[in-house]
Amino acid sequence: MTQRLKKHYVKTIIPNLIKIFKYKNIHEVPNIEKIVINRGIGDASQNQKIIDSSLKELALIAGQKGVVTRSRKAIASFKLRQKMPVGVTVTLRGDKMYGFLDRLIHLALPRVRDFQGINSKSFDKNGNYSLGLEEQLMFPEIEYDKIDQIRGMDISIVTTAKNQEEGLALLKEFGLPFKS
Repeated sequence: MTQRLKKHYVKTIIPNLIKIFKYKNIHEVPNIEKIVINRGIGDASQNQKIIDSSLKELALIAGQKGVVTRSRKAIASFKLRQKMPVGVTVTLRGDKMYGFLDRLIHLALPRVRDFQGINSKSFDKNGNYSLGLEEQLMFPEIEYDKIDQIRGMDISIVTTAKNQEEGLALLKEFGLPFKS
């Protein structure tokens, strides 16, 4: 089953971006390559139960099992040893990516308290967008009674855009609610 946003991209977004940026070839049109969801676990790295619950929550949100990221080198001032768990991450591509983006835009972001829109200045020079969420409760898959602690996460949307302007136009066409 193809995702609703993927159909929207092919039928509507590609022609709109060709009109706006005057592309000569359809392959010049930027698209979303992948979405990376990352959560740092900080001082909870000694507690395996917290790591497991973070992995479970990310699997519920993303629909795909995550991996534990480990430290590359030891830093004594942070009480960090080499290969110690420091976070969990999930990389989404294809239909799961479009499904997650659809749920993020239409279900999760509108549930944020006092939501004004997301910042349009969070693009890097290559047109990739990153946003941080302060809690996981905005996703309908997460039940309040089943979580042990409120934790945030970072979401990076990696695009094939060449600059910030193309990336912003692409994500606006997908329906991301940017601040005016």
